[in-house]
Amino acid sequence: MGTNYTEAFSVALIDAAFDKDECVRKEISQALRELGRSHPRLVLLACHSYLSKHSKLLQGHRVIILHTMEAIIKETISQLDQSLAKMIISLASDEMTRMKDIVPEWQEAASQLLVALGCRFINEVMEEILQKFQPGVLPHYFVVQTLGNLATANVYGMVPFLTAILGTMLPMLGMAKHDSMKSVFTIALGRFSESILEYLANLDKAPDPTVRKDAFSSEIYTSYEILFNVWLQHKEAKLRASVVDAVGHMSYLLPPDKLEEQLPKLIPGILSLYKKHSEHFHITQSLCHVLDAAVEMGSRVLETQIDNLLSILHPQVCTPLDYSNHTAVKNHNEALRCFTVLARAYTDRLIAFLLQRLEVHSERTRIGTLTVIKHLINSASPQLESKKAQILAGMKFTIQDSNNKVKWMVAQVISAMAHHDYLELDGGEAMVEFIIRQCALPCEPGTPKPRSYDPDEVTDESLRSMCDNILNLLTTTVKKMEDVLWPFLLEFIIPPQYLNALAPVCRSLAHLGMKKLQHNEGLQFTHQEPDLLKPQLLLTRLLVVSAFPFRGRAEGSQR
Repeated sequence: MGTNYTEAFSVALIDAAFDKDECVRKEISQALRELGRSHPRLVLLACHSYLSKHSKLLQGHRVIILHTMEAIIKETISQLDQSLAKMIISLASDEMTRMKDIVPEWQEAASQLLVALGCRFINEVMEEILQKFQPGVLPHYFVVQTLGNLATANVYGMVPFLTAILGTMLPMLGMAKHDSMKSVFTIALGRFSESILEYLANLDKAPDPTVRKDAFSSEIYTSYEILFNVWLQHKEAKLRASVVDAVGHMSYLLPPDKLEEQLPKLIPGILSLYKKHSEHFHITQSLCHVLDAAVEMGSRVLETQIDNLLSILHPQVCTPLDYSNHTAVKNHNEALRCFTVLARAYTDRLIAFLLQRLEVHSERTRIGTLTVIKHLINSASPQLESKKAQILAGMKFTIQDSNNKVKWMVAQVISAMAHHDYLELDGGEAMVEFIIRQCALPCEPGTPKPRSYDPDEVTDESLRSMCDNILNLLTTTVKKMEDVLWPFLLEFIIPPQYLNALAPVCRSLAHLGMKKLQHNEGLQFTHQEPDLLKPQLLLTRLLVVSAFPFRGRAEGSQR
């Protein structure tokens, strides 16, 4: 395709890009992008020229062209030369700030174009943006938003600019009167903090490895004081949400003495927001950041907040979870992370609190508490090493619970325990017996459910199936469980109450026996034989069930 033809074709497509038919608009936009992949310079120049010449073009048309340019640049930025980049940067900056009033769709498109260019041409973009970010003058809303987005898009490119940006921005915070400006400043400060933290966490890849946290601490603390003491008290919920989100990230950058000084106000201030907001994710996420920063620096003040923290965090994980609500799921996960953070410094108090909650005869409380315990077993194993026996002892209340939902969660906790070497300890056999009791649940035909049945109901069948799988996994994947299961599982062959568990128990025994034979280990028992392990009794039981191979759960077919 000749150059002149490509230019003419590009202009024709650009001219028709705002067709009345939405499907046609999408097809034209896609055609422009595909043409731009093959001829990025020609198409970008055509878009630049078209926007420059048509100053009165409809905003919707301008938006489509700007988005098309952004898409082409993202895919071909390595081919873009500096001179063309500067032209597009100047155009995008003008499009973004031409109107003082906020026109979200148009200005957002121009801002995104600048951010895309900033991934490679950060110096050129910043040179343009900083002309519109001058001391003593409240900047355009989208100038601030662009700075925040650039900090996320190009961490290594933006961090060197942040000291100067923060110095210029601080006086502007007092000039912001409208909620929208306060909100965009807040979001930008949160992203600056995230960017700095990512830079510091990857100094080995950073262009300047001499950068230190204290280079930003003073400015971040001054910003924090305004956000927490003034803006967080605002009645506008969206502003409060953006403030609490930013404060969480900023807490890592506060001078340690200042963070310690602020904790008695900061933590209750964040916790108080649970009553003011129906969605809790940003609150819990921010709280987790603050707790992590406090534990990391070895805070002494945090200890005075523990009781209040646990009493408010615990209900967050006890609330029934709607998995279709992604924000609620994220909040649940952040609450669990808070418990992991606290376990690093306050293991004794945390475990005592959780075991006390296990004694409460409430489905929600027990399920929530068991969820936390399972999470801690998996995520805070070193901290819980000395607490294994205590946790096992505390489980005695739950293994007697008759509620299938609770039993479902107990089984998952036991599975986690097995993978972290709990079940070799005193009380571990009781946990194995619990699993086998669920494998032995009766096989009754399903009954029609009432119209108002519980959608989260755990049936005997599903619980039994899960415990079958758990027993199999413990047998085949957890090496240390071999000494726990052999010959202990043989004790469940004779008692009639375990008849329905015979198939999974025998599968496990067969696997363990074959493994011992392969390693030239004898099958003899290392302790005194109980009556239930006498060979005559075992053989008799197996012969009897083999005579009726398909009765019940087909126990006989497994012999």
